[in-house]
Parts: sequence; structure tokens; C-alpha cells
Amino acid sequence: MKYRTLGRSGLKVSALAMGTFSFGGVGDFAKVARHGVAEARRLVDVCLDGGINVFDTANMYSLGRSEEILGEVLEGRRDRVLLTSKARMRIGDGPNDEGVSRFHLIRECERSLKRLRTDHIDIYFMHEWDGLTPVEEMLSALDMLMRQGKVRYIGCSNYSGWHIMKALGVAEAKNLPRFVTQQIHYTLEAREAEYELLPIAVDQGVGVMVWSPLAAGLLSGAFGRDRAPADSRQAAGWTEPPIRDSERLWRIVDVLTDIAGARGATPAQIALAWTLTRPGVASLVVGGTEERHFRDNIAAVELELTGEELDRLNAVSRPPYLYPYWHQHNFARERFSAGDWALHESFEDLGRV
Repeated sequence: MKYRTLGRSGLKVSALAMGTFSFGGVGDFAKVARHGVAEARRLVDVCLDGGINVFDTANMYSLGRSEEILGEVLEGRRDRVLLTSKARMRIGDGPNDEGVSRFHLIRECERSLKRLRTDHIDIYFMHEWDGLTPVEEMLSALDMLMRQGKVRYIGCSNYSGWHIMKALGVAEAKNLPRFVTQQIHYTLEAREAEYELLPIAVDQGVGVMVWSPLAAGLLSGAFGRDRAPADSRQAAGWTEPPIRDSERLWRIVDVLTDIAGARGATPAQIALAWTLTRPGVASLVVGGTEERHFRDNIAAVELELTGEELDRLNAVSRPPYLYPYWHQHNFARERFSAGDWALHESFEDLGRV
């Protein structure tokens, strides 16, 4: 396993983190898996043996059952790992059962600590933007939790670029804690994060953790134009991530499969290896329903792609060159910063556009 520094912090995280989305199987989460304590323990053991030191969950995964199972499985070895959890999503019918208000965050942190059987959460993510709660209120509540020792670092998830920059600006102006990480969806199929989120990661030191780096298994090699596993979450009605151009997806899978065959690897390993080369990326949160899935993913960390392989993957998946970026490419690239290049490096082979 390899370890990377998380954003503008001193924290070292494994290049892969274990996602516990499959623990519990309550409600819609049953479409993914129904791992109980025994199954979860076997999967956690595989990840620990593989050097993974980050275990990711959320208060709303199976309505808290994921946290309960993870807490039970890690009891007695909590000091070996970093635990992340999240708050923001609706977890009840009451008017304050969602959001990032002081009331909601403090209550949900306390509940998560109890379920996880721990006295602190290492990284506490704001699971989604809340435009109704003042950023100052959110950050001051997180500041209090950090001062109490209940939270060590904070991050955001599924924020847009201006949301992150607003939060960072308020943190600086009010001397409140700043996000050290963002957890985002980013894959060969979904590269929208390159427009703003990766440049922010590089420029502002907000390290990237990627959720669903295999696009819910669509990039694993198990899916194709005319095939889909009968036991997949998609077959059960799961709709994330949205695929807006299915033929583009299969062209990407074709290239992944071709490179994997030549390298004696799997398409999943090639997809993960590509994502680990991207600017600002610290860790990929991987899931799986069987031990072999995690072993396969862990092996991807040691896989180094050639320049030619990276070029092929970029060419088949490159996102549209939106305005104002194409204009910057034509007139500003001699004065680009490292943050600018986090987007523009994918287009540097083009002439004037």
C-alpha cells in the first residue's frame, strides 16, 4: 500500500480507502448488498491486511446500521485506522433531521460516535451542500466539535467549486477550521470535477477522496454493451451514477479492457490506476461485495501506467473544453498556475481551439 498526504494537512491516508456502503442493507441500500457483522469483518480484515488505513461510512448509510457494524468490527483495533463519517442528509421526518445547522451537526456527531464505539471521528464530512444554513454556523459547530476532541479534521462532499471557495473564505475571515479534503465522484466516465474541483484541490490544498471510482462497477469489466450482472445494483434499480452517453461509456470500457489484457491486469485495476495519477487525488474509496473485489482493487495501487496508456485513456474520455477554459487555453496558458494545469493538462496536446 502507498500513503499520501491529505490536502494541506499532515495526515497520511492510504491510496485506497474502504467504503462501507454495503454494510447493513437497510432500505434502498439493500440494492447494493446486505453485509452483516460476519461478512463485514472478513472484508475489513482483507483491507487491513492490504494496508488500508481509512474506513469510510456515513450516518445515513442503512440509517446508521453501517456505522454500528463498522464500530463492532473495529473494536479492539480502532487505534490502527482512520474513521470517516458524514452528516447532512435527511435521517428522519422532523424539520431538523437534515442540514448542517448547529443543532443537527452536534446531535448527529454524538449519535455517530456512539454507533462507531469511539470517542472521535478522524475526518467528518459535510455530505452535501446546505444553502439554507449560514456557513459560519456550520463551521462554528464543527470548530466546537474539534475543540472537544470529537472531530480531528473536516471535509466536504458533493460541493460545487463556489461552495468550497465560500466555505474556505469564511473559514479564513472568521478564523474557523477549513476543509482539508473533499470527497467527490470522479471517474474516467465522469470527469466534470476537472473543471473546478481538481484545480481547487491543487490550488487550495483540499485533498481529493474519490467515491465510487469504478462508477458503481460500470468500469470494472463486469459490464458491457450487451451484458450486465443479474445481481448488480443496477439490475436492482440503482440509478447512480447517471450515464448520459452510454456509447461513450462502452468506448471507455473497450480501451480499459484492451489495456488490461495487454498488461495482464483487470479493467478495474486500470481504471483505478488512472484515477490515482490525477492532480490532487489522495485516496479512492472502494467498495465490494466479495473479498476478491478488494484484493483486486488493492493490487491496482502498484500498477503504473505508461504515457501511451494514459494518452489513450485521456483521448477516449476527455470532457468537452467548455468556456472560459478554451479561451484560456488560447490566450493564457503561458501564465497558468499548477491549479490551472489540473484541468488544462488534459488538453495540452491540442492546438488553438
